[in-house]
Amino acid sequence: MNFLGLWTRGMTSRPNRRGMDSVAINNSADAGRSGTGSVQYQLRQYAETTLGKASLHEAVLLPEGESLDEWVACHVVDFYNHVNMLFMAISHHCTNETCPRMTAGDGYVYFWRDGVTYKEPTQVPANKYVRLLVRWIDSQLDDTRLFPVDLGQPFPANFRPDVASPILKRMLRVYAHLYWHHYPQICQVGLATMLNTSFTHFTLFVTKYKLVSDTELQAVKDVIKILA
Repeated sequence: MNFLGLWTRGMTSRPNRRGMDSVAINNSADAGRSGTGSVQYQLRQYAETTLGKASLHEAVLLPEGESLDEWVACHVVDFYNHVNMLFMAISHHCTNETCPRMTAGDGYVYFWRDGVTYKEPTQVPANKYVRLLVRWIDSQLDDTRLFPVDLGQPFPANFRPDVASPILKRMLRVYAHLYWHHYPQICQVGLATMLNTSFTHFTLFVTKYKLVSDTELQAVKDVIKILA
């Protein structure tokens, strides 16, 4: 049963539409993958920090005087942490047997291509797709030519269309897979509100700055409508 089925049966509630601080769990993107501490505990702690903050609609607005590229880069890292940690919490349910393809329901199948090891679109199990995605994103986050760390160092001119957008598009596919195929497990570990709030924040952000196409969002259009 997917997200829509559980919603209609009343097994979860609407997310608290609050803002989320830019918090890297365990202080780094890599910390969540190290196995240090309880993933579920960290996620619940993180979810609690969203309470009492400004509306998510306000949270996505570019602060006065802030660079839009910097704003987008900060959110790429935040959403990366959200997706990575949420998937880790249910990863033992996402196996080669249960999810032999990276899908979102029956209508969407996602193939992996990175232009290096996988030069052509290749069908892989969902868990492998996410592992490859994590490594692919890591390699870009670690590249200071793409994500500068020194004060005053400019972002590449093509940062939003050619760097941020492809990363966010592929993150969306993980959200979609979680909703379509693992929402019961997300509910079982008590992380439905975390997922719903994170995803609402994500969709508001990527639509506000036109970072993910409407075509990609079609896979989760019903979820977006319910959470609106």
